[in-house]
Amino acid sequence: MIQRTFFTVIMLAATVSVCSAGTITKGVWSPSGCGAEPVLPALNQATADTYNKSVKTINDWQQKVGAYSPCVVKEANEDNASIAKSANEKQGKLQALTEKVHADTEAAKAKLDSK
Repeated sequence: MIQRTFFTVIMLAATVSVCSAGTITKGVWSPSGCGAEPVLPALNQATADTYNKSVKTINDWQQKVGAYSPCVVKEANEDNASIAKSANEKQGKLQALTEKVHADTEAAKAKLDSK
């Protein structure tokens, strides 16, 4: 019984891991479905022409950030919800197992005491 429950918990964890949106590497979370994070371009102040061109690239960057940022928030919220759900389910299963073991132990003790 305990082996089957343990296997179920492991399978649940594997399923949740496969379905998660982002990734965690060395303690740092990153979204996986938002594309590459937009890289801030440099402001070139050498001439008026280079300045105007760099302002255009900065404006383009701001538009990309405007799309990227909500995607990051959405993935983070989905991952947080998934982690909380999985943790609550695991805690519930472990609590149920703990209660069952306690009940079984008490029943066995009572049976032995009655002999």
